[in-house]
Amino acid sequence: MDTDVYAACVACFYQELAERLVDGARRAFAEAGGTLEVHAVPGAFELPLAARYCAESGRYAGVACLGAVIRGETNHYDYVCAEAASGIARVALDTGVPCAFGLLTVDTMEQALARAGGGKRHQGEDAARAVVRMAEMRRELQRR
Repeated sequence: MDTDVYAACVACFYQELAERLVDGARRAFAEAGGTLEVHAVPGAFELPLAARYCAESGRYAGVACLGAVIRGETNHYDYVCAEAASGIARVALDTGVPCAFGLLTVDTMEQALARAGGGKRHQGEDAARAVVRMAEMRRELQRR
């Protein structure tokens, strides 16, 4: 059986968080027997287009979209989070390629760190596991 190759589209605005999320995703994909190719983008707003590029390339079994948006003083946060979420979902629905929402949407850096392997959970690992499961489901259904 061929090894599945997965993509991670990573918003690098918060570089330390991005690296932690990628590390977790890489571990989870490796545990599932897959390999990971990372594609960096400037911020969360660019994740849906990057995910579409990856999904439409035909190279990947699935795409994990990773990054962080931390609430500030304006409502910019609300727009970026909403557009990233709906865009990533639309890519998955339009292409049929599993795309996971591994974007931290938090109020503080402390909350982000806790969810990037710092105690609460690891959003990078969770997104990768979701992609793996959905890719497995897709394969199972295509065999029937």
